[in-house]
Amino acid sequence: MLSQKIFASFNPRLPGDSLADLAISLLKEQKSKWRQLADGYESLDSVKVREIYCDGFSTWLQFNPKRIISTSANVDDKSIRERKCFLCLENLPDEQKGVLYRDEFLILCNPAPIFSRHFTISTVRHTRQEIGKFIGTLLSLSKELSPEFIVFYNGPRCGASAPDHMHFQASPSWSIPVERDAGDVQRRVLRKKEGAVSFLTLRRYGRQVLLLESEVESELESSFLNLISVMQRVAQATEEPMLNLLCSYQKNAWRVIIFPRRKHRPDVYFREGEARVLISPAAVDIGGLVVTPVERDYERVDAKMIENIFEEVSVDQDVLEKIVNES
Repeated sequence: MLSQKIFASFNPRLPGDSLADLAISLLKEQKSKWRQLADGYESLDSVKVREIYCDGFSTWLQFNPKRIISTSANVDDKSIRERKCFLCLENLPDEQKGVLYRDEFLILCNPAPIFSRHFTISTVRHTRQEIGKFIGTLLSLSKELSPEFIVFYNGPRCGASAPDHMHFQASPSWSIPVERDAGDVQRRVLRKKEGAVSFLTLRRYGRQVLLLESEVESELESSFLNLISVMQRVAQATEEPMLNLLCSYQKNAWRVIIFPRRKHRPDVYFREGEARVLISPAAVDIGGLVVTPVERDYERVDAKMIENIFEEVSVDQDVLEKIVNES
């Protein structure tokens, strides 16, 4: 089954195209042969985007009706058990192919794109969504897809539409506002440095965010795993703590942007009738590109609602302080 799904393979130890070039070639080929994907990208032409100026930060709101399935996905245990896993090889569309990455992951074109180039990067075997086991892969992917792409991850309880199947996603670099904001010297606050790893937060950002930056992969991986353990302890959780993250590699250094979460969906998501607002924040949204598949919501969402949603789904300031101090 796997061999039938391989468009190309990537091994960093062998000469050949870069991983980013292979992904771009895959997208071009898939658009020509997979009608659903072509339709998804054609729909981007009608997507609406507007900027919303909030208290201390701004966000982009995107009206994207193709995202209705992901935004409204039922991700409770019962629903997951009763549906086929759409990332398993045997359930992929016949036309869908991917780039095999290190014999473990398959880079696939996302048929409901948010971006001009949008990829889902899933394990070739059915393995639960769990960042701790794949942090090394995240760092390698972000380096080997740079500088063209950034990699992001949604935890199984706060944004992953397939919490039962391990996957990342990739988007063009600088397409999510937090990428820019994380480099803003007026916002950045260095909290501490552990060996080669810097821990930073951002001022006046409307939600809690922690940055880990380093040029040393092994130390960054160790710091991240320790951070996950601390977050789990602080949240008194027995499973992966709720988080979204983005990872980039620029100028010979990694930057991991982490959003600790306390809720998946805001209260407005569960309201009845006209009062309901279909916004379900994951890494892209909490990163500042808020996606809604409903045009009515696109027209009525304002700065106060965005501020309230971010504050509601993010951990409190004192929780972030505890995480930083104990990491």
